[in-house]
Amino acid sequence: MYEIRKHKSEIREYHLSKRREMSEAEKAALDEKICGVILASATYRYADTILMYYAKDDEVNINNVAWAAVAAGKKVAFPKTNPEDRSMVFHYVTSEDDFEVGEYGICEPKASLESFTVTGELQQNVICVIPAVVYDKKGFRIGYGGGYYDRYLSSFKGTKVGVEYYDFIVGTVPHGRFDLAVDVLISEKGIYPKKS
Repeated sequence: MYEIRKHKSEIREYHLSKRREMSEAEKAALDEKICGVILASATYRYADTILMYYAKDDEVNINNVAWAAVAAGKKVAFPKTNPEDRSMVFHYVTSEDDFEVGEYGICEPKASLESFTVTGELQQNVICVIPAVVYDKKGFRIGYGGGYYDRYLSSFKGTKVGVEYYDFIVGTVPHGRFDLAVDVLISEKGIYPKKS
Protein backbone atom coordinates (compact mmCIF):
# COMPACT_ATOMS: atom_id res chain seq x y z
CA MET A 1 0.00 0.00 0.00
CA TYR A 2 2.86 2.38 0.83
CA GLU A 3 4.40 1.76 -2.59
CA ILE A 4 1.12 2.58 -4.37
CA ARG A 5 0.77 5.82 -2.36
CA LYS A 6 4.37 6.79 -3.11
CA HIS A 7 3.97 6.06 -6.81
CA LYS A 8 0.70 8.03 -6.94
CA SER A 9 2.37 10.97 -5.21
CA GLU A 10 5.19 11.01 -7.76
CA ILE A 11 2.77 10.88 -10.68
CA ARG A 12 0.62 13.61 -9.08
CA GLU A 13 3.54 15.97 -8.61
CA TYR A 14 4.83 15.41 -12.15
CA HIS A 15 1.47 16.15 -13.76
CA LEU A 16 0.68 19.11 -11.51
CA SER A 17 4.01 20.61 -12.56
CA LYS A 18 3.19 19.91 -16.20
CA ARG A 19 -0.25 21.50 -15.87
CA ARG A 20 1.21 24.67 -14.33
CA GLU A 21 3.20 25.14 -17.53
CA MET A 22 0.00 25.66 -19.54
CA SER A 23 -0.70 29.26 -20.49
CA GLU A 24 -3.97 30.85 -19.33
CA ALA A 25 -5.10 31.22 -22.93
CA GLU A 26 -4.36 27.57 -23.76
CA LYS A 27 -6.14 26.36 -20.63
CA ALA A 28 -9.19 28.57 -21.25
CA ALA A 29 -9.50 27.29 -24.83
CA LEU A 30 -9.31 23.65 -23.69
CA ASP A 31 -11.82 24.28 -20.88
CA GLU A 32 -14.27 25.74 -23.38
CA LYS A 33 -13.90 22.73 -25.68
CA ILE A 34 -14.44 20.29 -22.79
CA CYS A 35 -17.59 22.16 -21.72
CA GLY A 36 -18.85 21.86 -25.29
CA VAL A 37 -18.22 18.11 -25.35
CA ILE A 38 -20.04 17.63 -22.04
CA LEU A 39 -23.06 19.68 -23.15
CA ALA A 40 -23.28 17.75 -26.44
CA SER A 41 -23.04 14.32 -24.79
CA ALA A 42 -25.96 11.95 -24.26
CA THR A 43 -24.71 11.47 -20.70
CA TYR A 44 -25.43 15.14 -19.98
CA ARG A 45 -28.61 15.33 -22.07
CA TYR A 46 -30.35 12.51 -20.20
CA ALA A 47 -29.24 13.60 -16.73
CA ASP A 48 -31.79 15.25 -14.47
CA THR A 49 -29.28 16.02 -11.70
CA ILE A 50 -25.61 16.94 -12.12
CA LEU A 51 -23.13 16.82 -9.26
CA MET A 52 -20.33 19.22 -10.16
CA TYR A 53 -17.08 20.49 -8.69
CA TYR A 54 -15.89 24.08 -8.38
CA ALA A 55 -12.56 24.20 -10.23
CA LYS A 56 -9.35 25.24 -8.57
CA ASP A 57 -6.96 27.33 -10.70
CA ASP A 58 -5.22 24.32 -12.23
CA GLU A 59 -8.30 22.10 -12.72
CA VAL A 60 -10.45 21.74 -15.81
CA ASN A 61 -12.93 24.61 -15.39
CA ILE A 62 -16.42 23.36 -16.27
CA ASN A 63 -18.44 25.97 -14.34
CA ASN A 64 -20.17 27.01 -17.59
CA VAL A 65 -21.75 23.55 -17.71
CA ALA A 66 -23.38 24.22 -14.33
CA TRP A 67 -25.07 27.43 -15.45
CA ALA A 68 -26.14 25.93 -18.79
CA ALA A 69 -27.68 23.04 -16.85
CA VAL A 70 -29.51 25.39 -14.46
CA ALA A 71 -30.85 27.34 -17.46
CA ALA A 72 -32.01 24.03 -19.00
CA GLY A 73 -34.00 23.19 -15.85
CA LYS A 74 -31.66 20.52 -14.51
CA LYS A 75 -30.77 20.28 -10.82
CA VAL A 76 -27.14 21.17 -10.11
CA ALA A 77 -25.24 20.52 -6.88
CA PHE A 78 -21.70 21.24 -5.68
CA PRO A 79 -19.81 19.64 -2.80
CA LYS A 80 -19.26 21.00 0.70
CA THR A 81 -16.36 19.22 2.41
CA ASN A 82 -15.93 18.13 6.00
CA PRO A 83 -12.19 17.82 6.78
CA GLU A 84 -12.87 15.96 10.06
CA ASP A 85 -13.94 12.77 8.30
CA ARG A 86 -13.02 13.75 4.72
CA SER A 87 -16.62 13.48 3.59
CA MET A 88 -18.64 15.59 1.16
CA VAL A 89 -22.27 16.65 0.96
CA PHE A 90 -23.59 18.05 -2.33
CA HIS A 91 -25.91 21.06 -2.08
CA TYR A 92 -28.14 22.38 -4.87
CA VAL A 93 -27.27 25.79 -6.31
CA THR A 94 -28.90 28.12 -8.81
CA SER A 95 -26.37 30.99 -9.03
CA GLU A 96 -22.93 32.19 -7.96
CA ASP A 97 -24.64 33.86 -4.98
CA ASP A 98 -25.11 30.41 -3.44
CA PHE A 99 -21.36 30.01 -2.80
CA GLU A 100 -18.90 31.04 -0.12
CA VAL A 101 -15.21 30.38 0.28
CA GLY A 102 -14.83 27.06 2.10
CA GLU A 103 -12.12 24.59 3.00
CA TYR A 104 -8.85 24.81 1.09
CA GLY A 105 -9.86 28.21 -0.31
CA ILE A 106 -12.31 26.62 -2.77
CA CYS A 107 -15.82 27.98 -3.36
CA GLU A 108 -18.42 25.75 -1.71
CA PRO A 109 -22.20 25.97 -1.51
CA LYS A 110 -23.71 27.40 1.65
CA ALA A 111 -24.64 24.70 4.17
CA SER A 112 -28.18 26.07 4.48
CA LEU A 113 -29.01 25.01 0.90
CA GLU A 114 -30.97 21.83 0.18
CA SER A 115 -28.72 18.80 -0.14
CA PHE A 116 -28.63 15.87 -2.53
CA THR A 117 -28.65 12.56 -0.67
CA VAL A 118 -26.95 9.48 -2.04
CA THR A 119 -29.54 7.04 -0.72
CA GLY A 120 -32.66 9.15 -0.72
CA GLU A 121 -33.10 9.80 -4.42
CA LEU A 122 -33.28 7.78 -7.63
CA GLN A 123 -29.87 7.90 -9.22
CA GLN A 124 -30.30 6.48 -12.70
CA ASN A 125 -30.48 10.04 -14.11
CA VAL A 126 -27.78 11.50 -11.86
CA ILE A 127 -24.22 12.12 -13.01
CA CYS A 128 -21.23 13.06 -10.89
CA VAL A 129 -18.49 14.97 -12.72
CA ILE A 130 -15.16 14.12 -11.11
CA PRO A 131 -11.92 16.14 -11.26
CA ALA A 132 -8.45 14.60 -11.22
CA VAL A 133 -4.82 15.43 -11.71
CA VAL A 134 -4.55 12.60 -14.23
CA TYR A 135 -6.71 9.77 -15.59
CA ASP A 136 -5.65 6.56 -17.23
CA LYS A 137 -7.13 4.85 -20.28
CA LYS A 138 -9.28 2.57 -18.11
CA GLY A 139 -10.87 5.50 -16.28
CA PHE A 140 -8.90 5.25 -13.03
CA ARG A 141 -7.72 8.54 -11.58
CA ILE A 142 -5.17 10.16 -9.37
CA GLY A 143 -6.74 13.04 -7.50
CA TYR A 144 -5.25 15.46 -5.02
CA GLY A 145 -4.73 12.89 -2.31
CA GLY A 146 -7.53 13.84 0.08
CA GLY A 147 -9.69 10.79 -0.58
CA TYR A 148 -12.95 12.80 -0.62
CA TYR A 149 -14.19 11.44 -3.93
CA ASP A 150 -13.09 7.88 -3.16
CA ARG A 151 -15.25 7.92 -0.03
CA TYR A 152 -18.19 9.58 -1.74
CA LEU A 153 -18.22 7.37 -4.82
CA SER A 154 -18.21 4.16 -2.79
CA SER A 155 -21.97 4.64 -2.26
CA PHE A 156 -22.85 6.64 -5.37
CA LYS A 157 -25.08 4.72 -7.81
CA GLY A 158 -25.31 7.20 -10.68
CA THR A 159 -23.00 7.70 -13.66
CA LYS A 160 -19.41 8.70 -12.90
CA VAL A 161 -18.01 11.16 -15.44
CA GLY A 162 -14.33 12.05 -15.56
CA VAL A 163 -13.07 15.20 -17.26
CA GLU A 164 -9.46 15.70 -18.21
CA TYR A 165 -7.20 17.37 -20.75
CA TYR A 166 -6.28 14.84 -23.43
CA ASP A 167 -2.55 15.13 -22.66
CA PHE A 168 -3.28 14.10 -19.05
CA ILE A 169 -4.88 10.78 -19.96
CA VAL A 170 -2.07 8.25 -19.62
CA GLY A 171 -1.63 4.53 -20.24
CA THR A 172 -2.10 3.42 -16.66
CA VAL A 173 -2.00 4.73 -13.10
CA PRO A 174 -1.58 2.63 -9.96
CA HIS A 175 -4.84 1.79 -8.21
CA GLY A 176 -5.92 -0.34 -5.30
CA ARG A 177 -8.92 -2.61 -4.91
CA PHE A 178 -11.10 0.19 -3.52
CA ASP A 179 -10.35 2.62 -6.35
CA LEU A 180 -13.24 3.04 -8.81
CA ALA A 181 -13.01 3.83 -12.51
CA VAL A 182 -15.33 6.40 -14.07
CA ASP A 183 -18.05 5.27 -16.47
CA VAL A 184 -17.42 8.02 -19.02
CA LEU A 185 -14.18 9.93 -19.66
CA ILE A 186 -14.29 13.26 -21.51
CA SER A 187 -11.47 15.40 -22.93
CA GLU A 188 -11.37 18.31 -25.36
CA LYS A 189 -11.16 15.74 -28.16
CA GLY A 190 -14.47 14.12 -27.26
CA ILE A 191 -15.65 11.09 -25.32
CA TYR A 192 -12.53 9.10 -24.60
CA PRO A 193 -12.88 5.40 -25.53
CA LYS A 194 -11.93 3.66 -22.30
CA LYS A 195 -9.84 0.52 -22.59
CA SER A 196 -11.04 -2.47 -20.54
